[in-house]
Amino acid sequence: MTIQVSGATIPSLRVVKMYWLQIEGRAYWLVFVGAFLVVAIWETYRPQRQLLVSAGRRWRNHGIVWFSCAASLTLLAHVSPVLIAVSVDDTPYGLLNGDQPWAIRWLLAVVLLDFARYLIHLGLHKIPGMWRFHEVHHSDPDFDLSTGLRVHPIEVLYDQACYLGAVAFLAPPISAVVVAELTSVFMSIFGHANASLPPLLERVSRYIFVSPDMHRIHHSEEISEQNANFGDILPWWDRLFGTYTANPAAGQAGLILGIRGQQEPKSLSVSFMLRQPFRTRSVDENA
Repeated sequence: MTIQVSGATIPSLRVVKMYWLQIEGRAYWLVFVGAFLVVAIWETYRPQRQLLVSAGRRWRNHGIVWFSCAASLTLLAHVSPVLIAVSVDDTPYGLLNGDQPWAIRWLLAVVLLDFARYLIHLGLHKIPGMWRFHEVHHSDPDFDLSTGLRVHPIEVLYDQACYLGAVAFLAPPISAVVVAELTSVFMSIFGHANASLPPLLERVSRYIFVSPDMHRIHHSEEISEQNANFGDILPWWDRLFGTYTANPAAGQAGLILGIRGQQEPKSLSVSFMLRQPFRTRSVDENA
């Protein structure tokens, strides 16, 4: 549907909103595939650490788990952040649905949506029931771009439900939701790269975005380091709330990754990753 303004045909507001829904999926795959290829080349030629298990096996098994996550979202909750943003746009509801200038609303939306992801990630560590599922992600004994795909389907449903709630609560501009979502997709791959930035760029970047070296600390087997550097895109929240750690105690070269006691070859099997949250824990593990 279009409307006429001074003889010119322009799309109606409804058509514009539907346009955002149409490009969301295409843009997601474009960013995902592009980021995967660029980071794969980067960490292949400039790896930061030697992998314990071949990249081929890691990519295959982590990819299978990731596709199971995509299937669970499609079957149980086929609702996207952009769809929620479209639904609450131009309604009287929502923190950002006020009289603020559009540019201010847009910037606030991107920043606050990233803050929401910080809180969601924090909850995965602090809520006992959810840590069981998030532990699948942390039990990877290595760290490369495929680690970002190593997520249990139930964690994905929890994450999506919380994030959709945040979008509904904020009622942000639709384009801001698209940008925040695509940036998060890119950072999920970039932030898990088995590579490092040059030292000067690393120091500067940590004031702007979460670098691979910064996020790698979060995957340490040391509990205190696992409970640090929760940021998704922006590193500000960790600095603001005291969860920032600049360097691992053992240094990047001496950093041991994964969950202590689970750093075995079997942790790379698809069945291990899907069943891990439901296994019986010993008294020591639950202590």
